[in-house]
Amino acid sequence: MSLSIQGKTAIVTGAANGVGLAIARYFVERGANVMFADRDEAKLADECGGNGDSAGQKRFFAGDLREKLTVANLLSATIDAFDRVDILVNASRQLMTTDPLDTADTSVETMLDQNLFTALRLSQAVARRMIAQAQEDGREDAPAGSIVNISSIASRRTHPELLGYSISSAALEQATRSLAVALAPHRIRVNAVAFGSLMSASLQDSLTETDGLRKAIRACTPLGRIASAKEVCGAVQFLASDGAGFVTGEVLTIDGGRTLLDSVSVAAH
Repeated sequence: MSLSIQGKTAIVTGAANGVGLAIARYFVERGANVMFADRDEAKLADECGGNGDSAGQKRFFAGDLREKLTVANLLSATIDAFDRVDILVNASRQLMTTDPLDTADTSVETMLDQNLFTALRLSQAVARRMIAQAQEDGREDAPAGSIVNISSIASRRTHPELLGYSISSAALEQATRSLAVALAPHRIRVNAVAFGSLMSASLQDSLTETDGLRKAIRACTPLGRIASAKEVCGAVQFLASDGAGFVTGEVLTIDGGRTLLDSVSVAAH
């Protein structure tokens, strides 16, 4: 099967910055129609050009997807612009530190709301649309759609101060597996990409501010380097394409082997 996404319509959340923006741009370059979704309207307008390319591949939608009405409006805007939706990439993520011993700390709830429930609600809404499209098309054996969630290796490896981020990442991955089973009868595939160190704007800032961080990351990564955004984008394209037509419920790890290492340097059992 082809890895092509040309002519397909995708919604990409978190598309004003970071990984979401990189994925949205990557999809456009490969011929997909893309709805860029994020809360930052100014950055979306700058990226897409005013109100978006009304005759072409790029449109944008600004709103807080934690609100149920906003989810419905995003889907409506996508259908109005492109008539259908074939791919959803949930790339909107929030990272906060957590004080594990502070009972007043609300970061766990905040990140569950942003990193889990936003993706879950949008996936449910988009899946219903994909099911309706498949019925309208009358193609009972054809793929109906693909959903790709963006997660983190923090779901499996973490630090105490990343308690909330780890919990929300793990919850998103379990939601991925559960939705994959629920939507399989409707020919909708649901997968995730979990990445480690990625050369994002935030990591670049951290590398500048923290001496020795680059060396430490490389030392903990068997492939000895930090990934580029395009390496994550390629994995997302694969999962979104018909080339992954028999792949569902999987979490594809893009971390250069980092999660394979035992933190104890001496072989001990």
